[in-house]
Amino acid sequence: MMRLTTKQTTLLVLALLIAATPFFFPSAFYFRVGSLLFVNGVAVLGIVILTGFAGQISLGHAGFAGIGAYASALAPVHLGLHPAFAALLGAALSAAIAYGVGRPILRLKGYYLAVASLGFGILVSMVLSNEAWLTGGPDGIAVADLGLRQALGALGLKLSAPEFWYFFCGLCLLIGAWLALNLYDSPTGRALRALHGSEIAASTVGVDVARLKLQAFVISAVFASVSGSLLALQNKFITPDVAGYMHSIELVTMAVLGGAGSVLGAILGAGILTLLPQVLTVFAEYEQVMLGLVMMLVMIFLREGLLPSLLRQFTGRGA
Repeated sequence: MMRLTTKQTTLLVLALLIAATPFFFPSAFYFRVGSLLFVNGVAVLGIVILTGFAGQISLGHAGFAGIGAYASALAPVHLGLHPAFAALLGAALSAAIAYGVGRPILRLKGYYLAVASLGFGILVSMVLSNEAWLTGGPDGIAVADLGLRQALGALGLKLSAPEFWYFFCGLCLLIGAWLALNLYDSPTGRALRALHGSEIAASTVGVDVARLKLQAFVISAVFASVSGSLLALQNKFITPDVAGYMHSIELVTMAVLGGAGSVLGAILGAGILTLLPQVLTVFAEYEQVMLGLVMMLVMIFLREGLLPSLLRQFTGRGA
């Protein structure tokens, strides 16, 4: 009997969860929550590549989500691009900015790198808030979706249907997970993990540390940009909050909670922190306290993250 590889098992489990979970949804609202979970999951996969694989910390990745979101909102209006091509433009722009920004800040290490990346995210958020003539300012801006609506209408699909966005965002998450797992198993992925272990040791065996760190930063920025575009197109409205400091912290927390070195674990972390506020609505005043308590307990008792720690506990190996 053929045994599935870890990559195949991860993708199979993820696909089954995406396909089977809707059978338990009592209303269409849960499709909306599920699609938001998948959007966060796409962004968190970028954190997995940057932090889990390469060992670099970024507290400003929501800035790239904001770039992708506003590209999807502005490019169809000002450049006449189809929303799908606008999302690709946002991803390309995020990659170019990540390349330019990453070259100097990735020379930093530890807390200095975290603070520098945080500054970038705050800068993007300030630009989106202050340039009201273009971005709508703090009030946000509507996202034009006419071209996408017409294309889907020709296929008999409704852009406004929450079921469509659930399965479309789920497919994007599945593709993102496949790309991240392929990177993990590739020679580049092995070099990134060596870099995570020790930059000095990696450089002594011929790893180009600066180039690999920059590659991981650019790839993670593209993941964040795609998540921002998905959020904008799904909501049909976007505000600078998508690029805000708190969103960056949420993304890192999701990855760390589930297990930053595990693709499936990080998606689990995204799921928990997306669903937990829905569950804790009756404790709205204490929501942040509850989230902080969960993180403290995980960091104290499950330092590798929820999924890797639990798997190691019950099977003797991580995720």
